[in-house]
Amino acid sequence: MRIIVTGGAGFIGSHIVDAYLAEGHDVLVLDSLWEHGGGRRANVPERASFVHMDIRDENVARIFQEFRPDIVSHHAAQHSVAISSRDPKYDADVNVMGMLNVLDASVKVGAKKVLFASSGATFGTPERFPITESTPQNPTSPYGITKMVTEHYLRFYKEEKGLDFTALRYGNVYGPRQDPNGEAGVIAIFIGKFLKHEGIRIDWDGEQTRDYVFVKDVAKLNVLALDKGSGGCYVIGTNVKTSVNQIYRTLVQISGFEAPVTQGPRRPGDARDAQFDPALAAKELGWTPQTTLLDGMQQTYDYFKALVPA
Repeated sequence: MRIIVTGGAGFIGSHIVDAYLAEGHDVLVLDSLWEHGGGRRANVPERASFVHMDIRDENVARIFQEFRPDIVSHHAAQHSVAISSRDPKYDADVNVMGMLNVLDASVKVGAKKVLFASSGATFGTPERFPITESTPQNPTSPYGITKMVTEHYLRFYKEEKGLDFTALRYGNVYGPRQDPNGEAGVIAIFIGKFLKHEGIRIDWDGEQTRDYVFVKDVAKLNVLALDKGSGGCYVIGTNVKTSVNQIYRTLVQISGFEAPVTQGPRRPGDARDAQFDPALAAKELGWTPQTTLLDGMQQTYDYFKALVPA
């Protein structure tokens, strides 16, 4: 198949590109390489075509017309909860207007389907855990709001314009290539500090939890969803709660270094807990997470350690 991956030079997107190429698909990456987004030209393999372009650009339609994708994997986004809280208009411009630009271009060229990187942030802080597809969506950040809004647009485009979709509500994805200098991705940020033997900051009390899912498991999911999950929105996680303090202790175990800790305040928009039950994804997409947190963190640590100059 011919597949366009928006955000394909980024952390999650580049692993998905690798997985599609391994399956023999023809892939074009469209990425703005935004400095806060983690997109890197070096993440794009030679076998994939690359276009340096923002998803809000009017020329997106021309690129789609020339490549004529069967599938669009839409992973380009303003992905930081903190940035979305500081600048909701910018967040909406990228995540809603940019997305609509991609959907219109997809319809015009007759693409069959859009795979959408949604988020567990659409649920906010629910009353009960684990989170499932029936949990009410009540986002607490502009980022979560724009992801929820996109799901509604996808339903509209399916019903009115015949563009199929599958939306994947990711938990906290982590792994190699995640930006250790950004605001999102506590595992990558902590590893960067540990490798430099620097202190780390733990916001709130460190007992807030997330459901951490390894990026290579997510890449496999995006292969399985190419021809499954029509019109569905799926909760994607491991069904395990892990606190920030547990992440810290695991990195001490892996690295042998006990980084000094300072406490910070709660970040605006941050939810208290998260735990995602992927039972429906297992049933309908054939996907279950394969990587334990310890194994995934070890792989991630080894990746970043190899980048440190000798």
